[in-house]
Amino acid sequence: MVDDAMLFDDDDKPAPCAALPPWDILVVDDEQAVHQVTELVMADFEFDGRQVRFSHCYSAAEARRQLSRPGQFALILLDVVMESEHAGLDLVHYIREELGDRHVRIVLRTGQPGQAPQALVLKAYDINDYREKTELTHAKLSAVFFSGLRGYRDLMRIERARQGLRRSIDAITQVGDSDNLPHFGSAVLEQAAALLGRQAEGVCASRMNAYAAARQPGRLQVLAVTDAYAGLAPQETLDHLPAPVREAFLRCMAEQADHDGPLYYACYYRTRDGNESLLYMSFSDAIDGGERELLGLFAANVAITYERLLAREESEATQEAIIHILGQALESRSAASGGHVERVGEIAAMLGEAAGMPPGAVRQLRRAAPLHDIGHAGIPDEILKLPGPLNAQQRLCMQGHSDIGWHMLSASPQPVLRLAARIAHEHHERWDGAGYPQGLQGAGISLDARITALADFVDAMVSPRSYRPAHSLQEALDEVRDGSGTRFDPALAAVLLQHSAYLQDLYRRHPPH
Repeated sequence: MVDDAMLFDDDDKPAPCAALPPWDILVVDDEQAVHQVTELVMADFEFDGRQVRFSHCYSAAEARRQLSRPGQFALILLDVVMESEHAGLDLVHYIREELGDRHVRIVLRTGQPGQAPQALVLKAYDINDYREKTELTHAKLSAVFFSGLRGYRDLMRIERARQGLRRSIDAITQVGDSDNLPHFGSAVLEQAAALLGRQAEGVCASRMNAYAAARQPGRLQVLAVTDAYAGLAPQETLDHLPAPVREAFLRCMAEQADHDGPLYYACYYRTRDGNESLLYMSFSDAIDGGERELLGLFAANVAITYERLLAREESEATQEAIIHILGQALESRSAASGGHVERVGEIAAMLGEAAGMPPGAVRQLRRAAPLHDIGHAGIPDEILKLPGPLNAQQRLCMQGHSDIGWHMLSASPQPVLRLAARIAHEHHERWDGAGYPQGLQGAGISLDARITALADFVDAMVSPRSYRPAHSLQEALDEVRDGSGTRFDPALAAVLLQHSAYLQDLYRRHPPH
């Protein structure tokens, strides 16, 4: 591996400066001489390193056809009186109100000042200057062009900044909505290109010094790549990166700063916990200083978001491990067969997804459903492990596990445990209201509990007990069909019956024992 502290030779040669596009000027006037003189006098005009390019219309009607969309011209020199006395003024209204072009600078020119008094026109119409046609000298026209183009340039800078801010917010929102690390990396690259509104190729990588979820703490690992770098994923070292990417990342890490060239930008951000985030983007044409600044801000937000996502994944992994341990502990002292709680979680998640629950809610349900019988921890062994039917008193004691589970979990502030508490309390309620402990009915039973009740019932049916053999999956599904609308939510029962192939595959892979 190349030493991070190596010195870098800056071999980047400045890209040849491409000619800047000219300012587009539209002259609208019914006098041919005005067009000729204007273009002749201003032919050598230049502003901000850009020359001017003229387009010509000889009536307001022709100009309307030319102005098919906003943003075509920076400056319009517009005659007032053409095919009608107010043709120019009507065209101003069309440009501003119908086309919605608020950026183009409009300069009215008239040979008959009395037809449209200056004070009245400036007050009533959204124009930027008012001149007489006699003002056709180079000095007079230069003042008009400098003023108009400078105003247009500044407005467009504000507009680009506004659009950039909007794209930046949209990009960070899209990245922040990522629900796992692989999705996060892909979203970063997709949104980094969208941020600048252009095509780009790139590599997103990180070097994490904290969190167990980081597969190789302290080493750079590639999170995601675009098609041009598809051969990299999921390499975890610099050795496999293309030379330009590797050298840019090494320089960023050594200098702890962004690094760029004419056709690429490498972003670097170090969080307070010492984790490093890197983003390399290459472009087909040069990017300007404003775009570099946007990329830098974007990369900083991405780094912080990534760190939080990594911490969240570690927390969720810890939660799942604890729930798995609790489930195994419960199974060890109950009549449930091995793997019951995990299968209930899988079936519940399948039903939740099929029922249209959001992905985040499905993940929470998958974690919470396995704790549906946690209240068994408060039931005496002589009842819990009784190898046969329960009498009335024993059944009443056994039914108390729903309340016990609720009290065990409901005090927790953690969303997944509060959800598990509700499921534990309600998963023996029935659609017809004949369940326990509260006698809830229909939609008064939470959706998560209705789903878990179905999952628990099916798995309990196909699992052997000390007092009976296992039923077949078909027998369990027949019972669900018979209980639809009485014991079970009929809509959920229909969904379960439609997914019998999923259940067959699940029990093939994880048979009860």
